[in-house]
Formats: sequence, structure tokens, C-alpha cells
Amino acid sequence: MFLTISTIGDEQHPATDLGFLLHKHPDNPFSTKLSYGTAHVLYPEADVERCTAALLLEVDAVALVRRGKSKGRGGAPDAALAQYVNDRPYAASSLLAVALNDVFSSAVRGQCKARPELPEQVRPLRVEIPALPARGGPDLVVKLFAPLGWTVTAEAVPLDTQFPEWGASRYVRLVLESESLTLAEALRHLYVLLPVLDDAKHYWVSSDEVDKLLRVGEGWLPDHPEHKLITSRYLSRRWSLTRQAMERMELVRLAEADDSEVEEIDNAVEEAADGEADGEITAEAEAEPGAPAETGGESGSGAEPGTGTAEKSTPLAVQRRDAIIAALKDSGAARVLDLGCGQGQLVQALLKDVRFTEIVGTDVSMRALTIASRRLKLDRMGERQAARVQLFQSSLAYTDKRLKGYDAAVLCEVIEHLDLSRLPALEYAVFGSARPRTVLVTTPNVEYNVRWESLPAGHARHSDHRFEWTREEFRAWATAVAERHGYEVEFVPVGPDDPEVGPPTQMGVFKQRDTDRTDEKEAKAA
Repeated sequence: MFLTISTIGDEQHPATDLGFLLHKHPDNPFSTKLSYGTAHVLYPEADVERCTAALLLEVDAVALVRRGKSKGRGGAPDAALAQYVNDRPYAASSLLAVALNDVFSSAVRGQCKARPELPEQVRPLRVEIPALPARGGPDLVVKLFAPLGWTVTAEAVPLDTQFPEWGASRYVRLVLESESLTLAEALRHLYVLLPVLDDAKHYWVSSDEVDKLLRVGEGWLPDHPEHKLITSRYLSRRWSLTRQAMERMELVRLAEADDSEVEEIDNAVEEAADGEADGEITAEAEAEPGAPAETGGESGSGAEPGTGTAEKSTPLAVQRRDAIIAALKDSGAARVLDLGCGQGQLVQALLKDVRFTEIVGTDVSMRALTIASRRLKLDRMGERQAARVQLFQSSLAYTDKRLKGYDAAVLCEVIEHLDLSRLPALEYAVFGSARPRTVLVTTPNVEYNVRWESLPAGHARHSDHRFEWTREEFRAWATAVAERHGYEVEFVPVGPDDPEVGPPTQMGVFKQRDTDRTDEKEAKAA
């Protein structure tokens, strides 16, 4: 099997610069032994105006079988003879992709020590592959390469030219042309998409393939219209790996849309040495000042402020969850969203009550979702219980059609972690787009902060809080939101209701007006 890479040039930018980029001199044929054969690099033509490099791979079928049985097509044939007689020596596949990455490793990384300015230069490129297995046919080849800036010519190879009535084979003759890509970008596209089109790999796909895919796909894969298909096929349709890769790509897209770094988006929890959360930002179990166990009192003892009592009180986090669950029961909700679920404490509590038939936890942080998954023991959960719960990544700054159609949504200690300028986006995503019948919003009452002896005056309860509202400010915001989107709202204190400063947590219970519910039912019926 082989492929050729060609470019054109002139006296100022000679085509033979291709030799510098590939780290292979046009006058010196190159060969190297691989575990499954021998790779050769030669130049059929090399002058100022035109240069072509050919990568030829001689596959040793016997070595391929010996290297690993039951690993991909080369080691898991349908019959004994097929181990030695197959298309692997002739058709471009993962074997050629791996050889390309090994032989042109510096070029794939965009490095050239001799001419460091060359890798960043866009140049005319032409890639030819005479026999490429394409499960999906020429149309899929175009769908995969065209969005990346290639002009694609994919001709189906007939099964037998002597018998045209037999139709086309699953192989195509591929020609790619571009004037808008660097060589490194072109090689990365080939490295990922050759095995994707073949829909097979000659080696076992493990978790490190996710890192490899995201590294090579950086800058183009997350935004590719077929990124789901590419990811699934590249990872040999292993669902757990595919989901991991998709979640990480979603984080990249959110960071780009937010004009921030991935680390800034995925900061919902701080991981402690034991692998559990040291503190939680987007979820409700945020530790109150001076109360590591998040008590409703002013000190770690859990006593209520001002009482001087050492008697242990119910932790505020538990009081919040109890208040939320009570409100959900009153609303009659069965299908519930926990938006900004963090480490999954509320999801875990809801699972204990069978009246909640479907529970969805979402968070922008993959780290938080990973910890939530461990907390819930999703990998060991029984089938019936697992059918009631799901976790997925989502940002409240953007609408998400997956959030529509639920009875209730909970935002527990979430809104204060957004900049005030982002609240209108959250408002529309939850109240305007998702529109659950009931929405519960809890947030700290800043007036109560004076009861925390360990909290310096003027400081927020958590370093990530962008704001903390008084009762009046929260009521003004909640009332305006309810008015704009057809809800009614009532306010419920959570924790000890101090006669002077109110409760430590304030909760708004939003319910759709009856007229709005009727309109929605009529719209669905229509």
C-alpha cells in the first residue's frame, strides 16, 4: 500500500522544501523496519517546481498475525486463511496511518529544526491514495475531508472491470487537493481519517487512544460536523472511550465559546489527594465559613449563631437538600433536572425516593461529573436503578435541547458562580428554552454572613462567588424572571431564619402559571 504527497513551488519557495518538512532527503531513499513490515520513503520527482514524496508500506502478513491475535482485522479473521490472504498489504488502513505517524513524526508535530519557519507555511498540497477502504462509500469520504479545506475526488473502484454489472467495491481511489493547509494539518487529517474510513484497527484500542485522538485532532476535530462518527470509529466503537472523548471535546468547545482556557471552565471541584473533592463550586455542598461539615451554625461545632450551644445541628447542606426534595414532592415532579449537579449529592438523595422516576445531573465540569459518577457508583448500579439516572456535560450559558420536557429543574447554589452579565443567558436557557413546570433556585443570603465569625467582613462565602445577594436583591431578580417567562414565584427560607438577617440560604420556588401550561399542552397537541 502507498500514498503520495505532492506540492508545487517556484524559485522563491522551491517545492523541494517538502524534503525539509518531512525530514527525508529527496536524493536518499529511506527505509525503516516496523513491527508489521517495512516502510519506504522515496521521491518519484523532486525539483524546484514540483516535488512528490511517496510512502510505501510493505506489510508482512505473517508478522502481523504473530504480533497480536484477536486484535483488529489482521488478527481476528473470519477464517484461518484470511489471516494471511487479505487486503492489508494493498489497501490504506490503520497500518498506513501508524506508519505515516512513525516515519513523519516531526512533520506531524509541525517541527523542522533546519528550517523552523516552514511548518507554519500554507502550501499547495495534493495527496493520492490508490486504494482506500471506505465503509460508507465516496459520499462519506467527501463528508469527512471537505469540511477540513480539501477538494475531494473519490472514485469508487469496481469489483472487476471485466464485469461492470458486479458494481463497485468498498474501495475508492482518493485524491485530495488544498491550498489552505499546512503539511502538519494534512498529515494529522490522514492519520485520524484513514482508520476511520476503514472502520478497523490492527491493534487494541485502549484509553490512551483518547489522548492521542484529542492531541492530533486539536484545532479541527471538535468543530467537525462528523466529529461523533469520527470519534466512535477511531476508538473502535468502544462506548466508554467515545463518551470520554466527546465530553472532553465539549469542554474545549465551551472554553472557545467562552473565550477562556479549558482549565478555567473545568474548575468545579478541587481534587484532594484521595481523589475526592476538596471543595465544590457549582454544586450545593459548598462549605460555609468556619463549618467544614457545612453546619447551620457559626462554628465547626454546628451550633446556631448566637446560641452558645454546643449541641450538634443539622448541616446546612442537608437542610437545603431536604427543602429541595420537599418542594419537588409538593410539585408532583417525577422527572427532575439537577443543573450544576457538582459531585452528585442531590442526585444521590433523589435516587433514594422511587417517586422520582428520571433524574438527570448536568455540570460544565467533567471533573465534577467524574466524581459524581464515582459517588453514585454508576458502573456497579443495577439495571433498573441505572435506567433512572444519567449524567452529562452541559453549560447553563447555552440552550440545550436535552433539557426540555422535564417536570422540574433545580439550581442549587449555582447562580452565584456566574458573572452577573451571564445571568440573562442562564435565565433564557432554563426558563425560556427548557421550561420545566417547576424551577427551584437556592443561593446564599449575604445578610446572614455577619453571623459567620470566621468570615472577614465584606468577604464572600466562597472564593469563586461572583456575587452574593440580599433577600431584596434575590426577590427582585426572581420576580422579574417569573414575570418575563410566565411563572409565579414564592420564597422559602432554608436554615435558621434569623429575625434580623434572615436565613443563611434563600430559595425561590418558580411554578408555571396555569395559563402557560395550557398553552404548552395545546401547542404540543397541535
